[in-house]
Amino acid sequence: MSSLYDISCFAAGLAGNIFALALFLSPVPTFKRVVKAKSTERFDGLPYLLSLLNCCICLWYGLPWVSDGGRALVATVNGTGALFQLAYISLFVFYADSRSTRLKIMGLLALEAFVFAIIAHASIAFFDQPARQLFVGSVSMASLISMFASPLAVMGLVIRTECVEFMPFYLSLSTFLMSASFAMYGLLLRDFFIYLPNVIGVILGAMQLVLYAYYSRKWNGSESSAPLLA
Repeated sequence: MSSLYDISCFAAGLAGNIFALALFLSPVPTFKRVVKAKSTERFDGLPYLLSLLNCCICLWYGLPWVSDGGRALVATVNGTGALFQLAYISLFVFYADSRSTRLKIMGLLALEAFVFAIIAHASIAFFDQPARQLFVGSVSMASLISMFASPLAVMGLVIRTECVEFMPFYLSLSTFLMSASFAMYGLLLRDFFIYLPNVIGVILGAMQLVLYAYYSRKWNGSESSAPLLA
């Protein structure tokens, strides 16, 4: 019979997966707009590429030959995230407004695959446990922190314009809840590489929610054009 500790770990990780799914689905309205217009307009595909690399690195960290005992729920959420990002990147390439933009995205995607291959190969070829987990964990933690910090520019835009159009509520809420769930998951597992970046995510998610609550009362915009990634 599973212990209360095991059940708590699973529940926290499962909740993180569910909230992350909402986060992965958040760009769907944007891509409905892209498909309808048959154009990527002013949207930038780079955030999706960065998110894909982050998901791949964190997926690698969650695998049993990297982390001691494996982090199955970390692997599942990031595997799912990688598939979503690949789908979005494919649509972006297909509807790109120019050949140069298309080639740029495809070139960056190839570079990203090369970088991930180097990280994965180096972790196996040059490190044994526990050094392997330390190496990949450090890279994944740095990647996660950079992803969580990316909305700072959007938050600055909200403050300058007093407009929440580019910081949708459900995106901010999903970020906060996902981070809180995985922070708890990491604390229960005593895994520094999981809980530290997610604690930072909780703080930044809370800041987004506070900004949204304050500035949404001043914003009377029409239909939101959701950002590619927060």
